[in-house]
Amino acid sequence: MILHVDMDAFFASIEQAINPRLKGKPLIVGSRGSKMHTVVCAASYEAKHLGIHSGMPSRDAFNICPNLEFVTADQAKYIWTSEQIFELLKGFNSPLNYASIDEFQMDLTGIKNAVSLGKEVKLQIYANFNITASVGIAKNWLLAKLASKLNKPDGLTLINDENFEETLRVTPLNKLCGMGGKNGQIFMNQGLKTCWDLYLNLPEFINNNPGKFEENPGKSSESPKSVSHSYTLPRVEINPRVIQAWIRLLSEMVGVRLRQQNLVCRTVNLYLSGSEIGSLGAQKTSQITTNDSYEIYSKCLKIMAKMSLKRPKIRALGVSVSQLNQADSSLLLIEEKQRESLTRAFDLINGRFGEGTIYPAITSFTR
Repeated sequence: MILHVDMDAFFASIEQAINPRLKGKPLIVGSRGSKMHTVVCAASYEAKHLGIHSGMPSRDAFNICPNLEFVTADQAKYIWTSEQIFELLKGFNSPLNYASIDEFQMDLTGIKNAVSLGKEVKLQIYANFNITASVGIAKNWLLAKLASKLNKPDGLTLINDENFEETLRVTPLNKLCGMGGKNGQIFMNQGLKTCWDLYLNLPEFINNNPGKFEENPGKSSESPKSVSHSYTLPRVEINPRVIQAWIRLLSEMVGVRLRQQNLVCRTVNLYLSGSEIGSLGAQKTSQITTNDSYEIYSKCLKIMAKMSLKRPKIRALGVSVSQLNQADSSLLLIEEKQRESLTRAFDLINGRFGEGTIYPAITSFTR
């Protein structure tokens, strides 16, 4: 069984938790500081109930609700919270995956009462962060992810053999991961309207998604095989500067996790996804190991250059590293030693005063 944690209106909920004045009010988080000239990066459930959603121009959102509260996105704050939730989930001592900045997956193999564990996960998240999560439990990651979306917000849904057919019969096809865009439209044009219709015609799509888990990260004696971070943008992005900024931010997150675990990598992988390019992934392997965020970012840019994409429309992206080893402090070049000292200073400052106290200037384009 897989347990999928999907945070509820993550960015907006964090802002409401930090500022009690925003609790219970319709709120949007903007990708930029000009509230009338940005897009909705996230919306609170109070705003969603009015018809406001991610990707909507903020001007349209204010036309719907003139009294809408507005906060500029603070990625460092959301990344820090995401990483703290991940650390909390490690305490349940089950194999754990980062699915995205606001989604996590746990392998419940050997767990006798999955529902009780799901309730405890929700309680612990709320007790520690004052925000809610919806939990889905099912036999594979695809169904668990679907289950987590069926009773939002603050839901807990189990899909098992007893309710499998009943649940899929009443669930629209576009609720299923991978069926919200062109793929879903193709099937819907063929008369498939529900998840059950898809199951009857393509059972292997729903059945053959067991999920991939690394070694148990809750045990410090075991090292991960890879480290990754990904993000789905609130809207399609074509500005290369913004795309590079997100790659830089994800590279920084990966680099920080490597350094926290005293690891270095040889292989860097870049993943890009969009309606026109589909899903693209490529990697670059070097004999020289690194945990320097800027080096990871530079390799990602080289990978992207080889893809020869001309103004691609990007909807999601990810950075991952593999071929990990324990870090070796025996640097030879003066430039390397200086850069390591600088990186260590950044980590110490951010560790003391909060993630994002110091950050690469280019990531301002993500804010």
